[in-house]
Amino acid sequence: MNVLLIGSGGREHALAYKIKESPSLNKLYILPGNPGTQTLGENISAKADDKQFILSFCKEKNIDLVVIGPEKPLVEGLSDILIENNLKVFGPKMNAAEIEAHKSFAKWLMAKYNIPTAGYREFNSSSFDEAVEYLSSSNYPCVIKADGLAAGKGVIICNDFSEAKSAIEDLFVKKIFGTAGEKIVVEEFLQGEEASIFAITDGDDFICLPAAQDHKRIGNNDTGKNTGGMGAYSPAPLVTNVILEKVKNEIIKPTLAALRKEDRKFVGCLYCGLMIKNEVPKVVEFNCRFGDPETQAVLFLLEGDFLKLLYSAASGRIDKQSVRYNGGASVCVVAASSGYPDSYKTGYKISGLTEASNDAIVFHAGTKSEGDYVLTNGGRVLGVTSFVAENNLKLAKEKAYSALSKISFENIYYRTDISDKALK
Repeated sequence: MNVLLIGSGGREHALAYKIKESPSLNKLYILPGNPGTQTLGENISAKADDKQFILSFCKEKNIDLVVIGPEKPLVEGLSDILIENNLKVFGPKMNAAEIEAHKSFAKWLMAKYNIPTAGYREFNSSSFDEAVEYLSSSNYPCVIKADGLAAGKGVIICNDFSEAKSAIEDLFVKKIFGTAGEKIVVEEFLQGEEASIFAITDGDDFICLPAAQDHKRIGNNDTGKNTGGMGAYSPAPLVTNVILEKVKNEIIKPTLAALRKEDRKFVGCLYCGLMIKNEVPKVVEFNCRFGDPETQAVLFLLEGDFLKLLYSAASGRIDKQSVRYNGGASVCVVAASSGYPDSYKTGYKISGLTEASNDAIVFHAGTKSEGDYVLTNGGRVLGVTSFVAENNLKLAKEKAYSALSKISFENIYYRTDISDKALK
């Protein structure tokens, strides 16, 4: 098969790495890709939102499957135009991707179809006073979410009324998330521990990949601001077989059925962000694509033909036997630019990439090539990811941090506690 992978981050580097292993692959193109993906296929210098270029490229190169990594092209309808032109696409159409594009739609869908989630109210920027009044009598902590896409950062946990009022001023008045924050969802705060599960689906049937746990906050012990994710590990022992069956039967099956009923059939990876307490899972959020950095850890735990899985889902008849859990464990630690998720500097030379690769795979996220050097080019720069063949997260953590210790760039920052929750 000739495959076109859309995206340029750590998730796409990991997807390229796994697709490259497939015996069914002929040629892999990554658009636009990054310095890491160029060793796995051919990077194509174009924008992920240039639908007409992508369509003509697919025709010219006889592309058999398009795999769309990031949410933005999905939300903007890249799948739709490709599918209309008889191309196979792993990634939902625009109306199904709305489950991530608008938090209010996801909450409405869950309320209508009795899918377990937190209670909520929604407000828009013209109802500022009404929102303040509601928050003045709310229970705390509460969660305020920007309705639209905010690169994984549009969630604010508020411990009291003054924090909540300040948050809606940031969203409605200062517009820190632009148009994404013109509508907000105010949710009750769910207690428990978080986990992420990827359901690979053809819209009707699905399989779940090994559960992961992401680390959203910038600081150790889950302190500080929300980020796009500072690290992840898999498998997450929190998700027992009993809990997994509940997730499948009470969340994933009814959500896929609800989307079909609303004429929004979902084909691709349905990301389920969960909160689990006393063996009861509830939905924190849905995403319309693989999570980042969970993908970097989860894909290491699959044996079989990953490309076959994606192609079969895109073809409408998922092959549930194409991959299985290999029994191992993986930890991904994100090396970021100091200052992220706020302001940070880029353009620093990265050293130690070759040495680190002896112990782990270093997935590129925010990097660029300049001559013989690789430079920092984003907030999240690298995802240093280990794999051990046994389910031993302690050993996987040691390997990941051992590899990371060999990498350096100016203003490097990372958490030191990725996977510690599982080890406790």
